[in-house]
Amino acid sequence: MEIIIFQVGLDAAGKTTVLYKLKLGEVVTTIPTIGFNVEKVDYKNISFTVWDAGGQTKIRDLWKHYYQDTEGLIFVVDSSDHDRIETAAEELKAMLAEDEMRDAVLLVLANKQDLPKAMPVHELTDRLGLHTLRGRQWFVQATCAVQGSGLYEGLDWLSDQLSRQP
Repeated sequence: MEIIIFQVGLDAAGKTTVLYKLKLGEVVTTIPTIGFNVEKVDYKNISFTVWDAGGQTKIRDLWKHYYQDTEGLIFVVDSSDHDRIETAAEELKAMLAEDEMRDAVLLVLANKQDLPKAMPVHELTDRLGLHTLRGRQWFVQATCAVQGSGLYEGLDWLSDQLSRQP
């Protein structure tokens, strides 16, 4: 089974670290992504094609070019970034309102849980407004990309949801 995943989030959320931890099983040195990275990640019986897009303000307008054929959306959030959580919520809401994204399941990775001021999952869920989503499967997974914790649990949920889709 082949699945197309679009992975986004604000800059410095840890998206590229997540991608290469899943792909290579190790932490790689990253620089801010201008454009995108794309990798195949094989997990269980699914081959995920993961499009990892840069998150800087000036390139967020490019995200919409990756929506077509997206079956799963991974939205990576820096759980310790209290100042920009509202911006993250606005970007997520705008993306989910797009017609091409209406059927995409949503996995939010509450990343950087190892940091002292990281918001717990319940707070992040509230601040992202996820309880207001109707007609969409979503899940929030606490993660620490550099340690790898929570990443496979998130993929498990995504795999389960996508394998149930018609």
